Amino acid sequence: MKRVVLLLALLYTAHSFATKSYTPVDTLVTDSVFATANMDLRPYMASLADREGQLTIREAAHLPFVHHDGIFHNYKKNNGRVNNCWLRLRIRNTSNKELSATMFAGWHDYMYWYVQPPGDSSHLLMKTGLMLDIGGVERWDHYGFRVVVPPGSTRTFYLHIINKSYNENPLMPTLYNASGFAEFHNKQLAIYRKEALVIQVLLGMLIVFFSISIINYIQLPDRSYLYFATYILGLILFFALRLESKPYQLSFFHRWPMLKYYWDVPGLLFCFYLMYLLFGNTFLNLRERYPFMERVFTWVAAIVGGLIIVCMYCIATERYHLPTIIYSYVYFCTLVPLLAIFIALAKRSRHHPLVRFFLFGSVCLYLACLGSFLMHIRPLGLLSALGELAAPTILLIGGVLLQAMFFLAGLSYRNKLVHHERTKTQELLIKQLNKNKELQRKLNEQLEELVKEQTTEILRRKQELEEQRKKQLEIEYDKKLTEIELKAIRAQINPHFIFNCLNSIQLFVMQRDYEYAQKYLSDFSYLIRKTLDFSRRNFISLADEITYLNTYLGLEKMRFENRMEYEIIVDPVIATAELEIPAMLLQPYVENAVKHGMTNPQQPIGKLSIHFNQVAADMLECIVADNGIGIAKSKSLRTLPKHHQSSGMEISLNRAELLNKMYNTEIVIEIIDKSAQNEEESGTVVRILIPQL
Repeated sequence: MKRVVLLLALLYTAHSFATKSYTPVDTLVTDSVFATANMDLRPYMASLADREGQLTIREAAHLPFVHHDGIFHNYKKNNGRVNNCWLRLRIRNTSNKELSATMFAGWHDYMYWYVQPPGDSSHLLMKTGLMLDIGGVERWDHYGFRVVVPPGSTRTFYLHIINKSYNENPLMPTLYNASGFAEFHNKQLAIYRKEALVIQVLLGMLIVFFSISIINYIQLPDRSYLYFATYILGLILFFALRLESKPYQLSFFHRWPMLKYYWDVPGLLFCFYLMYLLFGNTFLNLRERYPFMERVFTWVAAIVGGLIIVCMYCIATERYHLPTIIYSYVYFCTLVPLLAIFIALAKRSRHHPLVRFFLFGSVCLYLACLGSFLMHIRPLGLLSALGELAAPTILLIGGVLLQAMFFLAGLSYRNKLVHHERTKTQELLIKQLNKNKELQRKLNEQLEELVKEQTTEILRRKQELEEQRKKQLEIEYDKKLTEIELKAIRAQINPHFIFNCLNSIQLFVMQRDYEYAQKYLSDFSYLIRKTLDFSRRNFISLADEITYLNTYLGLEKMRFENRMEYEIIVDPVIATAELEIPAMLLQPYVENAVKHGMTNPQQPIGKLSIHFNQVAADMLECIVADNGIGIAKSKSLRTLPKHHQSSGMEISLNRAELLNKMYNTEIVIEIIDKSAQNEEESGTVVRILIPQL
């Protein structure tokens, strides 16, 4: 490595510019014998540097021009800055013939040709340049500037040259007569046509590679083909623009002359780094095979993509030297890492045949670029050689073609591997299909036996389902029958309650207390409406039940005058409007408590209490207590006829049983005689537990 660096330094320091020695002359004097075929005009050319780039022809003509030989060169040169200069040529014709010749100074971005007759102002004769050419014309016709001096006259000519690219084409002003310019034109054209033929052949082959990759991508959608096609397309544009920068070629991109700059260094970074890394990452499947190398390729590709954007920004702001500097750093910084990657891939090429194609193609381009760079160092210098790294030399073109062919061969081999894998997979599928057929035959036999067994089982289950359906119908029938019985029971409750109420009203009327009788009848009518309404419903809210019982007990208290007291106590935690209980379930027990609780001779005032308690989250407790004579004593003192049956409580018990059966609940009714627990106490306690559905 040290030897290579030393060789580069020696080549760079040994570089020298061969120039002729001459004495500067301010004016070129011609006579009748002046008929030069090609004359070097450097001794007669004075120059003026326009650093700011703002001088006009009138301003430049009044400024001093000096002879500066360093501005001229017959090779491509890196100036290190934008070259904006004015050249002045003064010719005096002492003969009696008109001087007519052609001056050629090379091809540059912008060129403006002015003439200034004595005592007159300067005016523009011609303008041309690689950034000004129109399409469809031979550029040679636009780069030869006509020099015409009448006999006995003096003319001053000005040539304004602007090169924004730091790699400037040869600048060597030469004066030709008609035959000399034609000979020069033919020689140069012969050389350029050979170069054009090579580039056109290269473009044709690249177009073939691009077409093949697109066709293969359509057949096998693989990102490797897509990256390779993009890489080839970038090369096609790059070398096509190389033709565009030569004066012998017709202008294809005259509408977009800045493409020559935008796709110079950014094109090199895009083709030889960005797409190369993306293609290698996908082609070698680095994510699965070499994860570390895959991460390196991904990060470097991202950095190169950012550098491409930076280079395009520099070109847009006319900082043309920065992309060349960026590319020089990228090129030198990647020489050794690329060599290390090639060595690492070479060690793995035995296990991965695709690595060989990628490695051979990469090495071919690597050596071609290095060789082209070394070839350009001596004539161009180190920095200029980097700018011409992808010049259309035979060495570089061979490297590009070899790399493209190896990559395309690798893609074809990859297709072959995929096809082989598909064939092997198809063979395995055919074998598996044959096995599946045999297995299918056995399964069909087993299935037939299973169908027979299942058929028998289905018939058996059908019979069971039929029996279950009959049982279900019986259950539905029992349920409907239960509902009918429940409605019948509610129909029994209503006349029983009405009978007891009418007895109370009759007694009240017989006492001739018409005011109370009217209030009693009003409350009784409300009670009848509610009774008819509740008899049609299975459940009512606890609030409606409490209102109903309050109305009923109020009527009974009016009948018993001052011999009856009652209270209804509700647990504060109970939401009476939301909680529901069976309709007309409590009324018979309350009615029985009123009937037997108010006839205790030992108690001057009959007391009745109703308590509603929330004993559990889903359980309501209702306690109806009185201080009457009790159950046992009531039976011993019963004086009713034998045919009379007080069926209120029995009907309520039947309703509770039917509700339990219909709604699968557990309504519990417990009747306690106080005297059975304590002989000194009298009365009855009815405890009803109502679960919440």
